[in-house]
Amino acid sequence: MGVWLGAEEQAVDVAKAIKQIEQAYERGRFQTMLDELPDRALSFGLRVLAALLLFFIGRKIIRLIVKLTERSMEKAGAEITVRKFVKYLVRAVGYILLILLILSVAGVQPTAFATVASSVTVALGLALQGSLGNFAGGLLIMMIRPFKVGDYIIEDTHKNEGTVRKIGLVYTELVTLDNRVIVVPNGNLANSSMTNVTAQEKRQLDLKVGISYEADLKKAKELLFGLVEAHPMVITGDDHFVYVSELGDSAVILGLRCWVKTSEYWKCRWDLTEQMKLSFDEEGISIPYGQLDVHIKSGGA
Repeated sequence: MGVWLGAEEQAVDVAKAIKQIEQAYERGRFQTMLDELPDRALSFGLRVLAALLLFFIGRKIIRLIVKLTERSMEKAGAEITVRKFVKYLVRAVGYILLILLILSVAGVQPTAFATVASSVTVALGLALQGSLGNFAGGLLIMMIRPFKVGDYIIEDTHKNEGTVRKIGLVYTELVTLDNRVIVVPNGNLANSSMTNVTAQEKRQLDLKVGISYEADLKKAKELLFGLVEAHPMVITGDDHFVYVSELGDSAVILGLRCWVKTSEYWKCRWDLTEQMKLSFDEEGISIPYGQLDVHIKSGGA
């Protein structure tokens, strides 16, 4: 019995000794933390100060780079839409690099930040697949430049057409002849065929008109050629001619080709069409048209 009591007392003494050692360790550890606190505070303050200083210096450098980029693009004759996009892109990339550098100086591991950023990027990419496609189309349009602001274009897929008013990163705005605004996704313009009507300074005007088989063919051709020669909107330095295009079922089809300024195309086309009709009427050259003859046969007694 005495042996068991002695062993129990020894166990209690060992537990007390262990507890005292733990308490001494904790007091020493706390004391060590107190002793290291000024150094840690100084180190943290220096990192914060370095990060702030780096931020202000980096911001000034980014602004300088953006200004130099904008001036160089302006001297190169880049469009205002392209200049704005490159300006925003350079600024965004500069600030991303600056933030990563500041985090590294402040003691934050950039790998953790990069992991979170990549996860967010993947999630946004899945949610905005259509918009990202249009964004990529906008980048292609700005780099390849198939059209510019002020051009008249025709989207061949959906037959949307109008004068380009604005080229955005996601959408392009068209203004129709009756002053409607059509917003076309850049993905459609970049991934399908598109016609730029006003890309060239001049345009070929092609008109056709039918005359009856009884009409004087040579006289009709001379009238058409004279109209082209005398018209002030026709470019005189380029070839223009009148030809027989087709021998139709009820008419001889004459063709007229000449070159005009792109800005005067429709006005010249409408004016020549009207003059052809008036000239043929004056010279007695008939233009066949569809008609229905009804013959009434009366019955005999």
